[in-house]
Amino acid sequence: MYTHAGGEEALRRAEEIFYDKLLNDPVLKPLFPERRPSHVPNLTSFTAESFGGPDRFTCGPGFGHIVKVHRGLRITEAQRQRFVELYMQAIEEAGLPRDPDFLKAVHEHVDFGSHVAMQNSHAETDADLHPLRAVPRWTWAGDEPTDEAS
Repeated sequence: MYTHAGGEEALRRAEEIFYDKLLNDPVLKPLFPERRPSHVPNLTSFTAESFGGPDRFTCGPGFGHIVKVHRGLRITEAQRQRFVELYMQAIEEAGLPRDPDFLKAVHEHVDFGSHVAMQNSHAETDADLHPLRAVPRWTWAGDEPTDEAS
């Protein structure tokens, strides 16, 4: 997915557009009250790694950072859904590929991640946290070998 998306540059472009949307959205503004310089680079490296790119997020802030920043946010279902909606808009606006298999995989990735974040945002104990503890490697139909490659 990383290569198909256009690599680091394309993902950073999408994350910049997405972050601008978050900061200006009335539903999500309570979760993103101010611009933080590390947010776009962290989100870009997380997405890149999850899509099969370099493991800079794991070697940098690490997955524990994600758990920590979401705890206590008490993300609502409306906020979670809006997050996914704005992310998909940003993917389109950034000019990433529009093929259905890719868009489906991106949507599934963001939807899954938003559920994990929401669960972690309500966790009162470590036992309440989602069991995911590492950057997931997302796969899609484009990873499967074609008949031509067989």
